[in-house]
Amino acid sequence: MKEVVLQIPTMEAEQNIEIEVRINGRKKTLHYRVEIVNWENTDPTSEDKVRVLRKVIREHDHDWQLVTIGSPTESNIPVMFRRVDADENARQN
Repeated sequence: MKEVVLQIPTMEAEQNIEIEVRINGRKKTLHYRVEIVNWENTDPTSEDKVRVLRKVIREHDHDWQLVTIGSPTESNIPVMFRRVDADENARQN
């Protein structure tokens, strides 16, 4: 599936985003989730950050697909997921 890039304002907590689009005249609703992942340590190393991200991605609900990892700050990093619908799961398998 092609992706549409949208600028989302800076967030302080988890947000669910619902976007309605028309593709060849057919309406479709796309669901996104942005999570702000906090680092576990106050002064994390690069390895700590990678470990935290891997854990979040590995343990995330499998109905949601990783879309993008945002720019990290000293305390956290935004991660965006897209909900995969049943029709798309069938095409991927």
